[in-house]
Amino acid sequence: MSSRKRLLGLVVALLLSGCRPRPLPSPLPPSPSPSVEQPAGTPRLFFPFVASEQATATVPPARSPAPPATEPVRPPQGAPSPTPLPPPVPKPDWGLQVHLFGLDVDQVLTWARGTGVGWIKQQVEWTNIEHAPGQYDWAELDRIVDKVNGYGFKLLLGVNHAPAWMRTDPVEYGPPHDPAEFGRFMGLLAARYRGRVAAYELWNEPNLRREWRGEPLDPALFVALVQAGSEAIRAADPDALVISGAPAVTGINDGVTAVDDRVYLRGMLAAGVARWVDGIGVHPYGFANPPEASWRDAQQVSSSHNDHPSFFFRDTLEDYRALLVAAGAGDLPLWVTEFGWPSVEGLGLVDVTGWEYAREVTEEEQAAYIVRAFRWGDARPWVGPMFLWNLNIAPLWGPSRPESAYSLLRPDGSYRPAYIALRLAEEGGREAIRKGK
Repeated sequence: MSSRKRLLGLVVALLLSGCRPRPLPSPLPPSPSPSVEQPAGTPRLFFPFVASEQATATVPPARSPAPPATEPVRPPQGAPSPTPLPPPVPKPDWGLQVHLFGLDVDQVLTWARGTGVGWIKQQVEWTNIEHAPGQYDWAELDRIVDKVNGYGFKLLLGVNHAPAWMRTDPVEYGPPHDPAEFGRFMGLLAARYRGRVAAYELWNEPNLRREWRGEPLDPALFVALVQAGSEAIRAADPDALVISGAPAVTGINDGVTAVDDRVYLRGMLAAGVARWVDGIGVHPYGFANPPEASWRDAQQVSSSHNDHPSFFFRDTLEDYRALLVAAGAGDLPLWVTEFGWPSVEGLGLVDVTGWEYAREVTEEEQAAYIVRAFRWGDARPWVGPMFLWNLNIAPLWGPSRPESAYSLLRPDGSYRPAYIALRLAEEGGREAIRKGK
């Protein structure tokens, strides 16, 4: 029996036995361009929590979770010794979004290291750093950056949510009214972490009202923000990469709750975003559709959310690529700064009203879809680093939050099948082409 078969046999035995290993030590526009096909008719409001004023459950939360009131749930002590896992297979071009603020950073990064990925993404809320004009609290972020570098990861920081006094609507989250303020802050951030942060993603899902409150959902306004941030970063740390904040995939195009992501990206390109970035952010969530599937397929695996291109991993990436090429920006890679599939299996009672498709994805399918999606990206040189959402939201927020369905870990910190599959997966064979810079 080959070593590879023995390895796969061990994984199967581990999953079938129900063994749960303990942690290792150590977000009305012009008509769409004909270059990207769109379904006929007016899309329904597909996202249960995007309609009206609430947040989306299918797109993970944009804000970094607030520090928990108590310590994160730990795996039970005194549990039987688990079956040892093979060592992680290194995947330097694959990444994970993690949640580190207020947590045991060493524990979270040890979990991350156990997957073999080379990149870490952490979301940063500007308002949590600059509490008042000129008053900054860097301590927690300093600790996180130091730790991530100490573990040998490349770091992507996603930055959003301006302090209240800079916003048109101080009650809600959103951008500063003056983009120059964003540039000022990004310059400070890039200078402080010069050489230690590999890339910055500028904002998150700006085509959603919940992420862009107080200002029109206008891609030209967003590009002005990107320009200010990019100029400041490039002056402070010329080696850092600049990635445009990814639009949300919603199937909504009412111009109030959301602008369709393809329409929004076309507007970004028309406003000159390609001049200011090293990569275009994209959030190609798959809902319950396999990564290779398309909304055009005659037969669909999923019973819902299967009739619009925004619900398909492959369609989103191929459509974005077509838009870049049509705009003369085909040299820019697509950075998959969030993607994933939800599965509520093994999490107990989770309220998934409006997105019941999360019950259609088994844990094993979740694991298989994730690995296949990474490899799909590996096979395409125009896809840059990919970041799975997410590693550890379930131990942080518990099973009652629907976002936990995306987590690689269960609420008690034990591994889901997707964690093990990611740990043992190999990159897709791109030997001569390296993603990123």
